[in-house]
Amino acid sequence: MIRWTWAFLDRPVDSFADCARFWATVTDSTVSAPRGEHDEFVTLLPATGPAWIKMQAVGDDGGIHLDLDVDDIPAAVATATGLGARVTAELPDYTVLESPAGQTFCLTPAAGRSDLGPAPVTVSTAPDGTVTRLDQICLDLSPTDIDADTAFWQELTDWTHRPGRRPEFSRLRGPDQPLHFLLQRLDDPGPTGAHADLASSNITATAAWHESLGATRITDTEHWIVLRDPGNALYCVTSRDPYTG
Repeated sequence: MIRWTWAFLDRPVDSFADCARFWATVTDSTVSAPRGEHDEFVTLLPATGPAWIKMQAVGDDGGIHLDLDVDDIPAAVATATGLGARVTAELPDYTVLESPAGQTFCLTPAAGRSDLGPAPVTVSTAPDGTVTRLDQICLDLSPTDIDADTAFWQELTDWTHRPGRRPEFSRLRGPDQPLHFLLQRLDDPGPTGAHADLASSNITATAAWHESLGATRITDTEHWIVLRDPGNALYCVTSRDPYTG
């Protein structure tokens, strides 16, 4: 059973401070004190409720990985590898794996999290009153990987799987979780990846605000806008309801 889902934003060390300030601002959070051997980890602390976003300074271009809090890490590792995952590192407190398509995730201890209850709806309000919420991680999958990884994540999480409003999308939604998954079939073969999706009450206003904070607008569509954060990582502002997803 997955007790809690963390979005881990991995960002280049050279731009990490700017990225941490950016994401703390747009999620209405404060940046925790750094920790780790090289002060490479921080948590974004919301004004109320438990945190669900962490950040790591890395030596490459970065990306996103997921931390899944579980009660029994060896049992969860056995389940994940039985479904096709690969262990890439075993550390004293957690295990690093890759999905069949290559998406990195960690199985982490759920100590102290069994009684959290339903995840609160924690939204952020821009200066103009626009409401946003970072509530979704999109797994970007090639046509050759989409079926296998969809089945993998569905079995591993035991969350509800539903088709999206477009044929290239489907969703996994878990009970009492701060984050949900969107699985996207890309047009071309390529390596798997992931990006953050923010629900917004006004995507145009949100994108403009993010640009004023250092983001770069890439693409506008009817229902979402693609941007890059100060660390050059892609993310989307979507027209989903921030309160319901």
